[in-house]
Amino acid sequence: MKIAGRLNSSKLKPAQGFAHYFHIGLASFLPAILFVLVRIDFVTLALLLVLLSKWRMFVVRPRYWLVNLISNAVDIIVGLSVVIFMSHTSSALAQLTIALLYGVWLVFIKPRSSVFFVSSQALISLATGLVATYMTWVDAPTLLMVIVTWLVAYLSARHFFTSFEDDFNDFYAYTWAYFSAALVWLLGHWLLFYGVIPQPALLLTVLGFGLGGMYYLDDKDRLTPLVKRQFMFIMFAVVLVVLVFSDWGDKTL
Repeated sequence: MKIAGRLNSSKLKPAQGFAHYFHIGLASFLPAILFVLVRIDFVTLALLLVLLSKWRMFVVRPRYWLVNLISNAVDIIVGLSVVIFMSHTSSALAQLTIALLYGVWLVFIKPRSSVFFVSSQALISLATGLVATYMTWVDAPTLLMVIVTWLVAYLSARHFFTSFEDDFNDFYAYTWAYFSAALVWLLGHWLLFYGVIPQPALLLTVLGFGLGGMYYLDDKDRLTPLVKRQFMFIMFAVVLVVLVFSDWGDKTL
């Protein structure tokens, strides 16, 4: 599947012709277009435009569609999250800032294929996807949040592990997705917010960055015992503060 994904990625990047220039133009102006659509309250159209920007996934044979969809899932998650973030604020400055950050994602982060940038793409997808999920479905049934959390966590983890040669990559991705879904199943009954940051998203993002960082450094033979203890201490401290100082009443803050 990984080989097929790489082959299709090359086919989906036309080197010349109208499709090539259309893709460059759409990627360059997409943040600005999304900003305008959200400002005039066409949020649904903005969400559809994010999906439309991935039209190249379907210019190949249908048997490759699922592979391409999974390969592009991280970019789709970030794009949809950007629209959700912009739609949850009425401040033009905040919306413009989010659009500019999305431009940085499209131009500087998403196109990179090094281990560091692929890992960063996965962790950004995890953080933005989880925050956007709970912002959107704050009053949704817990089961729906569990399913979406599992999907975001799995797709982000799968993208993260594509840069590493490990026979247990699929197992790690499924394990992380299961852990994330189980945590949300517990915390979904007390969906707390710290400002605009949902508690489950904060915990899973901290744990995801910590575990992902240690895995990355270990793969590069740079995970010393001291660095490992620092990562563990930071993760433990954040989780402890969140659990101890949260208001666990049956309400949403």
